[in-house]
Amino acid sequence: MTIFRITKLVAVANCLLLGFGLLSLSAQTTPATKQITDDVVPGNEWLKTSPESVGYSSAKLEAIRGWVKTQDTGSMMVIVRGRVIFSYGDVSHTSKIASVRKSVLDMLYGADLFNDKIQDDFLNKTVKQLGLDDKEPFLPMEEKATLIQLMASRSGIYMPTGNGDQAKTLPPRGSEYPGTHYLYNNWDFDAAGAAFEKLAKKDIFQALQDDLAKPLGMQDFVLGKQKKNFSPEGLHPEYAMYLSTRDMARLGLLMLDCGQWNGKTVISCDWARYSTYLHTPFRDINPTGFRNYGEPGRWGYGLLWWVWDEQMFPGDTYIGFLQGGYTADGTGGTYITVLPAIGMVIVHQVDIDKNSSAYVSPTSYMAILSMLANATCGDAC
Repeated sequence: MTIFRITKLVAVANCLLLGFGLLSLSAQTTPATKQITDDVVPGNEWLKTSPESVGYSSAKLEAIRGWVKTQDTGSMMVIVRGRVIFSYGDVSHTSKIASVRKSVLDMLYGADLFNDKIQDDFLNKTVKQLGLDDKEPFLPMEEKATLIQLMASRSGIYMPTGNGDQAKTLPPRGSEYPGTHYLYNNWDFDAAGAAFEKLAKKDIFQALQDDLAKPLGMQDFVLGKQKKNFSPEGLHPEYAMYLSTRDMARLGLLMLDCGQWNGKTVISCDWARYSTYLHTPFRDINPTGFRNYGEPGRWGYGLLWWVWDEQMFPGDTYIGFLQGGYTADGTGGTYITVLPAIGMVIVHQVDIDKNSSAYVSPTSYMAILSMLANATCGDAC
């Protein structure tokens, strides 16, 4: 099923793999495989199943493996019906997940502060009410920015963050009223982390252990590996998280199942849906480089999650595998991607601890998603 415009990169990847004689294997008739129809969650270990048992082709997935080997991918997992159908690299290795941490923070809000329904009193508290003052005092208009605006990266507070990559994109202080302008802004995200600790009355990493790692049975989580990085410019640290691919896959599956895990509510379903709803459309994303013009990526923003924004083609009837999808996205190419339309979770990890220049481009990752969506086996299953 073709979902969005196939880029030259995808075409080149498929041609290369065909040249290696891999894609041709998918044309072979394979014996019928009993189809799995139930959904599970992992226990102490992840369950594995043959791709054919959930409608995917082993041969096509092996072709994708060949493509992944040409990238800086450290490890990768694909989950369907709660089972592993594709695994690459050392999925138990923990490394810094970079900006994926922001989406994990969103999950902590859903686990700790929003139980059965979204509590607007928390969302509408201002930065002043939350005591988020920084080394530089707020301007009067900045004091009106709310928690939800921090989580949506629409606060209009443009303070130094200690992250050099942000300095060139920050507008002047006071140039945008809170809530009116989206800017991917690390001050917002770090302040949202500080706000969480004030509201939940617990350390963010302790909450990660108690409210996500333990309930989900994470296999590789170590509290002592998590680290807060302070900068001389501000009071709110980067809450750097270190997770393995297979533990991030548990987070993705929890989101796919709307906060439910083995019959228990870990995250409010209302919160999971609300935070992955499109709050900022693709056309309003700033800096403009995040829009990736000319690439197949078309991601808007929710609350601390990137959210797929509408159809790629004119009309209202376009539906594809990315419809309703959302992703956590970290520097270098670490992703937790949830695709409800096809019931799939993809985790892709690039180890920037091992190699700070390692990088899998958004275009390359979108090519991987496209190939995965087209790796079905149809009647050949």
